[in-house]
Amino acid sequence: MRFVTFNVLHGQVMAGGRPVAGAVGGPGESGELGEVVGGLGADVVALQEVDRGQERSGRVDQARAAAEAGGFGEWRYGAAVHGRSVPGEGWALDPGAPELGVYGPGDAGGPPAHGVVLMSRLPVRRWRARRLPPAPVGLPLRVAGRRGLVPVRDQPRAALAAVLAGGQGPFTVVALHLSFVPGWNVRQLRAVRRWIDDLPRPHLLLGDFNLIGAAPRAVLNGPRGAGPWRDLARTATYPAHRPRVQFDHVLAAGLPAATVRAAVRGAHAPAVPVSDHRPLVVDLDV
Repeated sequence: MRFVTFNVLHGQVMAGGRPVAGAVGGPGESGELGEVVGGLGADVVALQEVDRGQERSGRVDQARAAAEAGGFGEWRYGAAVHGRSVPGEGWALDPGAPELGVYGPGDAGGPPAHGVVLMSRLPVRRWRARRLPPAPVGLPLRVAGRRGLVPVRDQPRAALAAVLAGGQGPFTVVALHLSFVPGWNVRQLRAVRRWIDDLPRPHLLLGDFNLIGAAPRAVLNGPRGAGPWRDLARTATYPAHRPRVQFDHVLAAGLPAATVRAAVRGAHAPAVPVSDHRPLVVDLDV
């Protein structure tokens, strides 16, 4: 099976590390984002920074468009931000919207949103969603298309878990996007680990952790961890035009070391025209 995690930057088309003006998503409902997702040949996909009804991305339901372009019948969109993206200012939140919204193939309309997606070709036996509150402080960050460091407030995030019907029995996959605030993302990752503890193993976490290298594995295997958790890929994914660090990860627990070595058939981070991250692709027997 092929597993993919990809921070899509709301479908923004990039060239040489800079956004291409007016090119978000490309032509049509799915556009460049749909073409990229469909071209990865994945069985399970986790996407982060996905828009729903936002003006900046053509008011497209990007989760639905990506799922349809990739031929995924099972999918959910978890929105922890309901509101409009205001250029240079952040989010104008919708006070009447829920803190966490979960949308699927049968849902249409609703307020503009931003969040994560989990898509599967395998049957899903159970879905679960969780909101991850924002850190109380922000940080100066590098933002695609802007010079220097830009002060950025943290935002609430969502995690989606699915129990899939695999050929060797049920297993659990989680899509998540953690805070960029150091320490707060560690707290969120430990909370997700506890949150899925009762779900069938093996467990696979796919997402943008905003933690580099071996840090996520060390956190998950820390106090009261039910590991051992193992990295399934050690590949730089950011920035997309010249990858130097790995923020995007696929980790597994519940597979013996010998099984992991035999099961991982390959991992790579291909260059694609969308986003400031590269997708991380892992081929795994599970």
